[in-house]
This record gives sequence, C-alpha cells and structure tokens, in this order.
Amino acid sequence: MTGRETRPRGHTLRSVLSAPTWPGTLERPLPRRRTGVDYDTTWSRTPAARLARAMIVDNVTRPFVRLVASPRVIGREKVDPLRGPAIFAVNHSSHLDTAIVVSSLPSRYRHHCVVAAASDYFFDRRWKGDLWSLTLGTIPMERTRVNRRSVDLAAELIDDGWSVVIFPEGGRTSDGWNREFHPGGAAYLAKRCAVPVVPVHLRGVRPILPKGGSRLRPGDVEVRFGAPLAPGIDGASGREEDARRFSTRIEQAVAALADEGETDWWSALRRAASGRTPDPRGPAASPWRRAWTLPESRRTRPSAPGEHAPTPW
Repeated sequence: MTGRETRPRGHTLRSVLSAPTWPGTLERPLPRRRTGVDYDTTWSRTPAARLARAMIVDNVTRPFVRLVASPRVIGREKVDPLRGPAIFAVNHSSHLDTAIVVSSLPSRYRHHCVVAAASDYFFDRRWKGDLWSLTLGTIPMERTRVNRRSVDLAAELIDDGWSVVIFPEGGRTSDGWNREFHPGGAAYLAKRCAVPVVPVHLRGVRPILPKGGSRLRPGDVEVRFGAPLAPGIDGASGREEDARRFSTRIEQAVAALADEGETDWWSALRRAASGRTPDPRGPAASPWRRAWTLPESRRTRPSAPGEHAPTPW
C-alpha cells in the first residue's frame, strides 16, 4: 500500500463534463427565451443591417414583386404631406402582402419602417426571426392578445421616428373575406404615440398566393392608400374616441378603399358617406354562400390548366 487515494477511472472526466449541482435552497431562474415575442430585433436596426435590408428591398424584393404582382399604386400622394412616422394599417390575405406593401411605400418610409409580424409564426425559430428581421424589418407581435412587451417595442420605435406596417386582422383571411380588426394594434398605438394611421387596401393578392397555397400564380395587384386618420372626439362625452371605436373607423376606411377598387371612386365615396359601404367581413351565411358573394378580385384561381374552380353550390 502506498497510501495514495485510489479513484475510479474516468472520475475526473465525469466531474468536468457533468452539469454543476444547484443549491436546493436557491430558486432556479427561468430559462431565457430567444424566440416568439422574446426575440431581440435590436441588431436588425443597426446601420449595417439597415444598409443590407435597403439593398435587398430595392434590388431583390421590389423586382420580385413587379414580376409576380405588377402592382398599381393608387393614392400615394395622400401620404406625401406626412412628415413624421405613421402607422400603415393593411388588410391581410397572403404572405405576399408584406413584400408588396413595403415595396410600394415612398422611399422615406420604405427604408425606415418595421413590420409587425406574428410572433408565433415568423419568430418561432431563431433562423426565421433572423431571416425576416433582416429582409423586411419585422418585429414580433402577438396576434391574439395585447402583449405588453411587443406593444412597448412598437411604441418605442415610433417614438424614435420609425413607421410601422401592421395587419389589424391578426392573420390572413381563410375564405377571402376580411376578419375583424383588433383594437389593440393600429388604433391603440396611434392613440398612445399620437401618430396618424394610413389605411391601405390590397386588391388581387389572394389569387396569386392564397392561405395554404404553395404555388405562385402571377397576376395584377392594386395597392390603394387612403387619407391619414387620427382619433376623433366623441360628440356625446367630449372625450377622444377609444381604441375600439377608432379601430372600427380604420376598418371602415379600408372597406371603403376595397369598395372603390371593385367599383369606382365616386360610387364608393357616396356609399361611405351614407354608411352603405359593403361589409368587408361578408355575409353571416354558409361557406358556399360566402364564396358565391365574394368579389372576383379575391377569388382563387384554378390550381391547374383545364381544372375548374369549385362552384359555390
């Protein structure tokens, strides 16, 4: 016996590689999340990232949009008087909507805006967050409820001079008809940050790439800008209208732009003035009835040559 302590082989290696023990009397901290609403987009607004995004938008995104959508931009002169940041509230029917809207904005907004994107879809993986934050300047936003973290981020960016593109419906339409606008998005941010909301309507995007579709079918798209809106004064109480009422007014403005695209400017203006703008959410009826009454510009095309679209009956 040499008196030297003997240890099992590999004891030292296991000690190095094994996780350290945690004292039982201390509370473990929660693991830091890096996806969803917790994804940090700060890096995407650094000078280097902004330069890269400007190159991508002008030399890749815009040529691609012209190739597949041939957008016709109407009413952009209504945005010209604006000097500060703004919120662009857009109807949502396709994943192409973001690229089309950003490509159609005046350059001073196109290169200084962020896009509020669904945190559970565009930021559920780190690589997806990296990709969309770099190419389109997206920030994570909860679409089913108001999340303090995401709303505070959007508000801070607006205060710093950034504009925001937001889809108040919270998701793409599944049948071509619009969904209800959420008051916790564009309306709330506009009231909190005292900035105007520009209603925007996209016409003809859904037939190119509908929800659930995987094949692009090039077509013609109209991007229609409306007059900027601001919260009004409630005549009954004398107070500024709340976010829900203002959200309804934004939704009505987008609906009037849709009506203008389907008919003409004067007819749509008269119907809006008399409160007779067609309901953008469609009739409360069976799926076949809703499909039958859907405007032609929102209907999807046959999936293959010679294949007919299903009839509503």
